[in-house]
Amino acid sequence: MATVNNHIMYVLECLDGTYYTGYTNDLERRVAVHNSGKGAKYTRARRPVRCIYFETFETKHDAMSAEYHFKQLTRQQKMNYIATRSEGK
Repeated sequence: MATVNNHIMYVLECLDGTYYTGYTNDLERRVAVHNSGKGAKYTRARRPVRCIYFETFETKHDAMSAEYHFKQLTRQQKMNYIATRSEGK
């Protein structure tokens, strides 16, 4: 997982197979919060969640912009985005 103090756009896969996308600066802590039921309302009823993708950015603005643009994609586009960017990791 990423280190603390990075600006991170992350994608979680929920138990029901849906995706949740968010921003954090501490990925491990944020995933734990989601899995504890104290994260986003969306993930509360869809636990457990697992992080399937993340990207780090130099600024909060860049990470939140990436989050916004990712959320505009169709599910298939999201899957393609994750697949093409995960190949080199």
